[in-house]
Amino acid sequence: MAKRAKKVVAFEIDQRLLPILDETLAPYSNVTVINKDVLKADVHEVFSEQFEEGQDVMVVANLPYYITTPILFKLLEEKLPVRGFVVMMQKEVGDRLAAKPGTKEYGSLSIAIQYYTEVETVMTVPRTVFVPQPNVDSAIIRLLKRPKPVVEVTDETFFFEVVRASFAQRRKTLMNNLSNNLNGFPKDKELLDRILTEVGIDPKRRGETLSIEEFATLSNALILHKLS
Repeated sequence: MAKRAKKVVAFEIDQRLLPILDETLAPYSNVTVINKDVLKADVHEVFSEQFEEGQDVMVVANLPYYITTPILFKLLEEKLPVRGFVVMMQKEVGDRLAAKPGTKEYGSLSIAIQYYTEVETVMTVPRTVFVPQPNVDSAIIRLLKRPKPVVEVTDETFFFEVVRASFAQRRKTLMNNLSNNLNGFPKDKELLDRILTEVGIDPKRRGETLSIEEFATLSNALILHKLS
């Protein structure tokens, strides 16, 4: 990356690696290593200090499996001025990011990521290329930020609450999941049945069968009855 990019800014939480990085990166004056936990760092401040406004920036990372999702959500929700992300992660997680409705991988994570980005699986990285060898395969995923979210919703926070509630128990119907798990909504199954029917969604369907467009339509209808 140092050879190809105009500027590289890296986060490294492990202080023991800093001397090694200093030595390895000594020939490259365009690299800055920040010894911080990216989950706790003020990433906006780093961007304003390190990059010029309007500069074309991509996030490239080999994400630790156990914090892949928190890191991605932090970077997406902070609406950083980046073009996108190219990240290596556990293949199972990558499959969930790119999953389509009706598949077992499809869930709230799929919708949240696809709401903000276009997802592409670039390649699978087999476990056999690593030493020591992990128990799972990896994948390189490209996430290109959309100019605006893929659907229009009245209230983004409520939209994601509806999505999470719909997947709370995968084997349950939308009717049961929403009536039991959607906070701030009346516990009124007749009302819920009527709203679902009005927007053309069978109350007996499961959350995993709904497209992101259907979730947006449902969210925009439900919020009209949300308790204040």
